[in-house]
Amino acid sequence: GSHMGKAAIGGPFSLIRDDGKRVTEKNLMGKWTILYFGFTHCPDICPDELIKLAAAIDKIKENSGVDVVPVFISVDPERDTVQQVHEYVKEFHPKLIGLTGSPEEIKSVARSYRVYYMKTEEEDSDYLVDHSIVMYLMSPEMNFVKFYGKNHDVDSLTDGVVKEIRQYRK
Repeated sequence: GSHMGKAAIGGPFSLIRDDGKRVTEKNLMGKWTILYFGFTHCPDICPDELIKLAAAIDKIKENSGVDVVPVFISVDPERDTVQQVHEYVKEFHPKLIGLTGSPEEIKSVARSYRVYYMKTEEEDSDYLVDHSIVMYLMSPEMNFVKFYGKNHDVDSLTDGVVKEIRQYRK
């Protein structure tokens, strides 16, 4: 029969956590993780997606007993300082980890996760960042398992992740 390979998504990274500590993908090993790439000045999509992610990780814990670590990675390193990211993530969930870095570090992690992002028209320091709207489910070994697009609501995201976790354990 045919065998499907895993998508080449993910890989090593080194970014700065919203508490000021440098972290790599190794710091996230041992637990299921959902990564979301966005930016703190995002007017509506990022807040909507992070509210959905926050609700889903609580429901996943309820339905499966598994703690999933939610991670927000900024694609706007010029404006998203460690402090800015810290203030932002605490609005959504106490467990949400915020990561930022230099433009080079962000470009590298975005490339390894196949995340598209591009600054749009600038007016002074006010601009938006066009970006992929995707959540990445990563296994406890930080291997890519599945991605979830904007079309998923809290319940379908929860059910999808719980299903992947259960299948993975077999």
